[in-house]
Amino acid sequence: TLIWPNMTLLHEHLSHLTRRSFLGDVSRGIGGIALGSLLHQEGLRAASDAPRIGLPGFPHFAPKARRMLCLFQSGGLSHVDLFDDKPMLHKHAGQEIPPSIKGTQRLTGMTSGQSAYPVVPPLMAGRRCGGHGTWISDLLPHIQTIADDICLVKSLHTEAINHDPGITYLNTGNQLPGYASMGAWVSYGLGTENQNLPAFIAMVSQGTGKNPGQPIFSRLWGSGFLPSSHQGVGLRPGANPVLYLQNPPGVERPQRRALLDDLARLNQMRADELGDPETLTRIKAYEMAYRMQASVPDLTDISGESAATLEAYGPDVSKPGSYAANCLLARRLLERDVRFVQLFHRGWDQHIAISRQLPNQCHDIDQPTAALIKDLKSRGLLEDTLVVFATEFGRTTFSQGKLGDPGMGRDHHGRCFSIWLAGGGVKPGFEYGSTDDFCYNIAENPVHIRDLHATILHCLGIDHARFSHKFRGLNVRLTGVEESHVVRDILL
Repeated sequence: TLIWPNMTLLHEHLSHLTRRSFLGDVSRGIGGIALGSLLHQEGLRAASDAPRIGLPGFPHFAPKARRMLCLFQSGGLSHVDLFDDKPMLHKHAGQEIPPSIKGTQRLTGMTSGQSAYPVVPPLMAGRRCGGHGTWISDLLPHIQTIADDICLVKSLHTEAINHDPGITYLNTGNQLPGYASMGAWVSYGLGTENQNLPAFIAMVSQGTGKNPGQPIFSRLWGSGFLPSSHQGVGLRPGANPVLYLQNPPGVERPQRRALLDDLARLNQMRADELGDPETLTRIKAYEMAYRMQASVPDLTDISGESAATLEAYGPDVSKPGSYAANCLLARRLLERDVRFVQLFHRGWDQHIAISRQLPNQCHDIDQPTAALIKDLKSRGLLEDTLVVFATEFGRTTFSQGKLGDPGMGRDHHGRCFSIWLAGGGVKPGFEYGSTDDFCYNIAENPVHIRDLHATILHCLGIDHARFSHKFRGLNVRLTGVEESHVVRDILL
């Protein structure tokens, strides 16, 4: 739980209040005054040249990971086709899924009215990879080569059955909009080690599977009820990665510096008077934008990358906004100690034409993802970077639509699905959890999304049970109020 600063800081803050602002703050409660005091001190630290530190007492213990990368595959990646083949799927191919397996679980409106639910085995063969013998589809030949670097969790589950609640749940810990994102929580708790770039940066790409894919909203990297200085910054493709960052024509950098200095003094006067945290956030935003005018062009200039590195990421690496290009930028951000980097890749929603769409989608991400893991490893970054390759839910074992039809697909399936993690204190070349013979229910070691969040925070040195923020009278946590556990069996 957030620990308030000592009372001397509170007294110092009160001594600078006018009668009007004091009465206004009292009307909002002593908690508001204390928060203003805390953020006032944070604002003073941010104005210096030192990187912004996190909350007092954070991290709670020595972290295995200093930074995190989330490769989010938006739309619901098919665990059945890519990571979880079973002999029974082939034995019962085309036959009705047994009622004892299907049970009475909720289906979406897209398949609930079907008269039949025939079993469909994986689209393509796969092979056992790495020392552990992890089965990975031949649709992902490059990811097959990193089997010894990843930890495959095959028993993740969620209550969400539709895209927006599912995507929101995995990224914010709640199915409802308005809550803080994972990256914002990490920025809030740990701060940043790079004063010239935001602590949290997000990028979005569109796949060649389902196009257009499910919409990705900026609230997925938003700060929710946390101070807005912790929201993610979206990088766009092209000449202007960050909107409104460049100076307008006729304004030189020294002029911009002088203007910001004057503006900061005015804002600081207002902050001293009222203790409004968003005033301090505004100062930070202006200062960060000024520093990013120099740091972002350097970040996005890949001319210094070797030909071998560019070739490893694949031919799309030279296309701004592609998944491959974003993977390379992610590595460049991580080596600059950006705390949390997130890529969103759209197009995994294969309700129809899965035999055509899924191979295309896999081709988008296979080579760049494997290259990124190898690149981080070769540079010594994987050891203290947690990489999470995730999606909002899986796909059904049975077909959506008529079996054998070119338009056949798979529906949403939240009862069990697969993700993988790498680096940052996670066991490499390891599998955890298992599903039944039809990849439809969890057979062993269930992992809820809340457990995943608790494990991510643990790798970063944070005890999820002691990490909360007061919101609407509640101590809100990323892991929510229900029971959640660190999945210790997958950790080194």
